[in-house]
Amino acid sequence: MAAQLSVAAPALLIVSIGLRLAWSYLVPNGANFVDLHVYLGGAAALDRPGTLYDYVYADQTPDFPLPFTYPPFAAMVFYPLQLLPFGVVALAWQLGTVAALYGVVRLSQRLLSGTGSSGDRRIAMLWTAIAIWSEPLRSTFDYGQINVILVLGVLYAVYSSRWWISGLLVGLAAGVKLTPAVSGLYFLGARRWFTVAFAAVVFFLTVGASALVVGDQTRYYFTRLLGDASRVGPIATSFNQSWRGGISRILGFDAGYGPIVVAGIVATAVLAILAWRAVGGARDRLAAIVIVQLFGLLLSPISWTHHWVWLVPLMIWLLHGPLNDRLGARVLGWGWLVLSLVGPPWLLSFFQPDIWAISRPWYLAWAGLVYIVATLVTLGLIAVTGRRSG
Repeated sequence: MAAQLSVAAPALLIVSIGLRLAWSYLVPNGANFVDLHVYLGGAAALDRPGTLYDYVYADQTPDFPLPFTYPPFAAMVFYPLQLLPFGVVALAWQLGTVAALYGVVRLSQRLLSGTGSSGDRRIAMLWTAIAIWSEPLRSTFDYGQINVILVLGVLYAVYSSRWWISGLLVGLAAGVKLTPAVSGLYFLGARRWFTVAFAAVVFFLTVGASALVVGDQTRYYFTRLLGDASRVGPIATSFNQSWRGGISRILGFDAGYGPIVVAGIVATAVLAILAWRAVGGARDRLAAIVIVQLFGLLLSPISWTHHWVWLVPLMIWLLHGPLNDRLGARVLGWGWLVLSLVGPPWLLSFFQPDIWAISRPWYLAWAGLVYIVATLVTLGLIAVTGRRSG
């Protein structure tokens, strides 16, 4: 069966891409590209000095007009795209996301084996065809999100042994969207000091370039808007799978970074450190970067489901990595695959009256911890099983 699937992989990938495009364009509300609209609308606001962070996109989101929440450097990066017809950009964005997803899978394979055989390419096609329909990728395609491209950049930074390439990629990724900055923990743990230093230099250069081009809006973002999670979106919606979101849903109000949330983050940090040590740290580069990213997802005030693209490298490591002969790793790998394909946060969203509602029945609140609990179990298993296999 596996051999037959491998032979059919190219055809399956083409069919999967075709179905995804059909879903986007033929199904009512199949894709609204709201985040891509925000990217390009924010970029267009650069033509009106001082208005970048006044911009909102509300055409398809009347309950939450979407502001431009990214660093000003992101608007500069997207500026050329807003000069093109939106339909052309949207189609190219979807195809580029598929290509980036395939690149994420191939880099995950290379980080595991250091090789790139033709058999690996067919397996990568299968993973890409399946992952297109996982919840992180579904929301990525629906919204026109950039996270897959950022994951690809970080993975290549981990793969590359050249400090300047790795630092450049991490610094640029953080300049476009702050969340990739957590990757610096990996490079610190791997003692790649030049990479860390150069990534910081590149990031600050993006800030400096923004100050020159965007002006006072750069200072406004980094002194007033940075850290304002409420501006990013509703904290307690089921789509937010971070500690802050999960605890807020249980308590019925925004928990902020109160004692319970901090306790959850500390527990996650302890498990992540134990898991890091169990896999030998950066000796297993794919495991190490995934561990760091899982910690970052639970640490962040908001981790939308499309931020969880890191589940794809995680599943590849669990099912193809050094622990793939262990029952626990296989169960977790297939479990994550089922979870991501079903999409419990997406299902739970149908039972919340609106995206702003925090209070909900206890069973819905606790069910909203699904990715959080699964992450803790995953880190715990790596910590225990990885040490025993070492």
